[in-house]
Amino acid sequence: FGSSIDSRSACRLPGQPWLCCRPSHSPSRPCLHLQPQAACCACRSLSSMCRRWMVSRGVPRSCSEPRLSSAWLHTAPTTQDVLLKNQYNSAYYGEIDVGTPGQPVTVIFDTGSSDLWVAVARGAQGKGLYFDGDSSTTHHSLHEPFHIRYGSGDVSGMFCEDTVAIGQLMLPNLTFALVSNTSGINGWDGSPYNGILGLGFDSIAESSGQTLMSALVASGQLERPVFGFYLGDNSPGELVFGGVDPAHVASDFTWVNVMLPTWWAVGLDSIKLGDVLTLSATRMAIVDSGTSLLAGPKHEVDALMAMMGAEVIQGLFLVSCAARLPDLAFNFGGKSFALSMEDLVIQKVGGFCILGIQAIDIGMPLWILGDVFMRKYYVQFDWGQKRLGFALAASGNNLV
Repeated sequence: FGSSIDSRSACRLPGQPWLCCRPSHSPSRPCLHLQPQAACCACRSLSSMCRRWMVSRGVPRSCSEPRLSSAWLHTAPTTQDVLLKNQYNSAYYGEIDVGTPGQPVTVIFDTGSSDLWVAVARGAQGKGLYFDGDSSTTHHSLHEPFHIRYGSGDVSGMFCEDTVAIGQLMLPNLTFALVSNTSGINGWDGSPYNGILGLGFDSIAESSGQTLMSALVASGQLERPVFGFYLGDNSPGELVFGGVDPAHVASDFTWVNVMLPTWWAVGLDSIKLGDVLTLSATRMAIVDSGTSLLAGPKHEVDALMAMMGAEVIQGLFLVSCAARLPDLAFNFGGKSFALSMEDLVIQKVGGFCILGIQAIDIGMPLWILGDVFMRKYYVQFDWGQKRLGFALAASGNNLV
């Protein structure tokens, strides 16, 4: 760019020098020299052919979008922290950017599904924050319908391709869905998020394209092909792509192989309620950051609640807060992962404590280890080796 570089110092990010491009006359590779050092690109200084080629590869059109595809930056693999806001211990959500220039979108990072979707204006149902594809210069509609059903309801819309960024991690041309119908989601109107980012495996995705995590691993941007979850108790949480946060890990990790590369599921040996009751009929447990509670087959949940002396009121299990209950332990990977009564209680009403357990019937016997479990245990999701690591979570909160 010659002398134009210094005149654009306002675009520079700290510690990142400028990108320079030397155009050629070849349509197949019009940029002969692309320095792996950039905060942004002064595209107005480039030939139109070179500029179009760079944008098609995920390089931003102007300094208004100061991020580049790592495929062209060749930056060293890294980790990326995402602050997770906490909605009354029932949902944890964080921010991503979608489109060019990036539009902030808040999503639940959900290990129980594999698709990314964000609400558009019609699907936002009055929420002020939604994605506008028409305002993105890298947006491409695929004209393919999208529909997915969750435990809380279903959504529908259309697939598209666009740039998705999580902090400094950037994925151009990622396939995801724009959702225009969110009426099937229970409590959508009052939720502070406007999308879901699935972190499950490709095999259960509705999309025929790469999932976000699969694309991140393939891009080489991550220090390691893993991500780690810390969920605060009535405080923020943290998701780390490419590694874990040692500040939130209080023990060694116990590693357990995933049963099948579908859900993040482990083989369940047994469930024990102290020395009172042992259950061993259900052999699978899914670790699901998108489910608020523990959930299991109705007959097993009913048996546990009966032994705990719980009453059922409007579908909730209540016990006296003065009761001394034994630990509830899930046994897998040769180790027992125990939850105390304090871990299980999600709300207190008068002298009664509401337990974070619910019965489900989804056509196959399984337990879901949701946020109630993940607040007690830091979980490392190892995409590369298809395994899960469990460690005690450090209770201290040093998040902003």
